[in-house]
Amino acid sequence: MLSMTGYGRGTAAKDGRTLTVELRSVNHRFLDISLRMPHSLSFLEDAVRKIVSSRLKRGHIDVSLSYQNLRSDAKTVIADVALAKQYKEALVQLNEVLHLNPEMGIDLISSYSDVLTVSEAPEDEEALYALVSSALGTAIGQLTEMRKAEGGVLRAALLKILDEIEKSSYLIDERYPQTVKEYEVRLTARISELLNGNVDMSRIAQEVAIMADKAAIDEETVRLRSHIEQARKLCDADEPIGRSLDFLVQEMNREVNTISSKSQDIPITNAVLKCKSEIEKLREQLQNVE
Repeated sequence: MLSMTGYGRGTAAKDGRTLTVELRSVNHRFLDISLRMPHSLSFLEDAVRKIVSSRLKRGHIDVSLSYQNLRSDAKTVIADVALAKQYKEALVQLNEVLHLNPEMGIDLISSYSDVLTVSEAPEDEEALYALVSSALGTAIGQLTEMRKAEGGVLRAALLKILDEIEKSSYLIDERYPQTVKEYEVRLTARISELLNGNVDMSRIAQEVAIMADKAAIDEETVRLRSHIEQARKLCDADEPIGRSLDFLVQEMNREVNTISSKSQDIPITNAVLKCKSEIEKLREQLQNVE
């Protein structure tokens, strides 16, 4: 079981290039990837998304890429010769008028804006893809380990909650036959009071049977425990289980609501309320299960 919360960082360096990837993950209904990267690496966006989506199936993932290129050919300098000539001609004109005799050397002219332009050299896309694959793999590995660790804690909490729901279901089963007997006693006493002790026990038995059939909850408790067992098996699955568990929680809640609508017995109602409380805890914990 994996949680959806975690952090991972990976760095890859080769031939003067260094690329670092940071991942932060929080819970989300689906897989939602948010990317931040330098414009020069924008060509890697699709590749990054494919790598992340192949390893992570659910959660909001913030992916941040930083890049440093210290190679000697990382930048290029371009000289605007035509503009430099215009600067020189302008300086000559000023000198003829002002007689300042400035030193019109290369240092002066190159200091003017746009005479020399520094630009990024074209990147080696294959080299950068190799770096991002390596760094991203390391970051996802760290993120997954953190999610596994938290997933273990979540698993233990979920199993404990499932045990509590199951206990309540058995209490409901144990209590139900007693509710039928108590109904029979109350009905017999009431009929006896109304008819001065002249009670038709066969009619009483018939009424009790009708009541027992309408209020029968054994099918619901059996299905409830079946859902619990399926949830336990999912907790040991080697795949994302959050959505499947969400569905089972809905089904558990449906069975408990049916039991509640069928029974007016206070002990059963208390057990139902306990089930609902535990199911709500289950639902909250599942918000962070992948």
